[in-house]
Formats: sequence, structure tokens, C-alpha cells
Amino acid sequence: MSEHIAVLVVDDEDRIRRLLKMYLEREGYEVDEAENGAIALEMALEKDYHCIILDIMMPEKNGLEVIAELREQKTTPILLLTAKGEEVDRVQGFELGADDYIVKPFSPREVVLRVKAVLRRSVTISPISTSTSSKELVVFPNLIIDHDAHRVTADGAEVNLTPKEYELLYFLAKSPDKVFDREQLLKEVWHYDFFGDLRTVDTHVKRLREKLNRVSEKAAKMIVTVWGVGYKFEVFNE
Repeated sequence: MSEHIAVLVVDDEDRIRRLLKMYLEREGYEVDEAENGAIALEMALEKDYHCIILDIMMPEKNGLEVIAELREQKTTPILLLTAKGEEVDRVQGFELGADDYIVKPFSPREVVLRVKAVLRRSVTISPISTSTSSKELVVFPNLIIDHDAHRVTADGAEVNLTPKEYELLYFLAKSPDKVFDREQLLKEVWHYDFFGDLRTVDTHVKRLREKLNRVSEKAAKMIVTVWGVGYKFEVFNE
């Protein structure tokens, strides 16, 4: 399955790039390397990678600058590599559109698991409402999710989401009024079978609401916080 999956590893430390390349190639991935942000951005715009492993602190362009510029054109999943104490940078990375992060020093095996989690997509999803054609649509009064095209529109305006933001919205929308705690969302959306950072969920929910709210306040309010528990998707009757 992984023979056609291309991963870009971006880090200014040659040792880290070679280590990750070795582990990822063992899984059958095609791996390219970039030693700084400027080269990485050029490569990522030129080639359609399935995942980018991106260090934050780099010469030429840092990882945050790369994300900001890349997100203007592509929604390639991004896994950030961060040092301890860079929490502010991690949060900013999420806000710019990163999908996940891992802290240095790290286990290469954990990076491989995170890459697999970022890449994995659910293929057994039942839509809430479908059109009479074969096109799979999830339809609410203020929100439409076209799952075939991975396109979201709110009040008629398209909402540009990263892959993980889309998955989170789609997962919640499949089960209106069902409450999911953060651990469940990490397992079901991020596919973690091990403990992950619960703030990952909170940051993605925050970013998702902000993007929906830009075009539809009603659509944004459909993602509801259940205090002390987690989140749910709620359809309000007018």
C-alpha cells in the first residue's frame, strides 16, 4: 500500500534526516530530503507529497513560514518536529495548518506511527444524507460536506480546510448530538492507539470553528463544547 506514498523530510540536521529516511523507507515509503525551509517549500510546491515532516527551527525559512506559504496553495498533511519549550510555536503551527507534532528527542518508530496516523483515512463511512445520484453528500441547513470531493461549503461559501480539519468535521457530523471525549477523537480522527496530546484536539476544534465562522456563524456554532467531556456536532432547529 505504501509503495506510491511520497514523504518529504525537512530538517537542517543531516543525522535526523538520514535516520527518518531509513525508518520510513523500511515501511516502503518514497522519501525525499530538504535541509532548509526554502528548498523544502520549492520541493513541496513542485511535487505532491502525501506527508511532510517539518522541523520548525531552520535556516533560510523556518517551518512556520513554510506552512504559511504552502497553505496558500496546498493542503498536504504536515507533521511538525519541535524542540522542548516551543509550545507557542506548536500552537502557531496548528493555527497555520499543521496536522500534528512530535517533540525532539523522539523515537523514530513513533514518527513512523504518527506518519501512518496522518496518512490513514477512513473508507467505511455512512453519510447522513445523500443525493439521489451516487455522489456522497452530508447535508445540513447551513453546511454541506461533499465527501467525494473533500469539499465543505457553509451558507453557500466554500471553506478551505486542512485534511485533518476536514476529517474532524466529517467525523463529528456523521453522528449529530453524540458527544466524543478528546481521547476518542484522538483515536478515531488521528488514529492514535497510544496516548496523544489532548491539546491537539482543542487547537484543531478552535481553528475549525474560526474558519467556519468566517463564512457562517451558524455553521460554526454546530460544533459544541460539552464542558468537562469533549465535543459534539449539534443541529439547531430554527
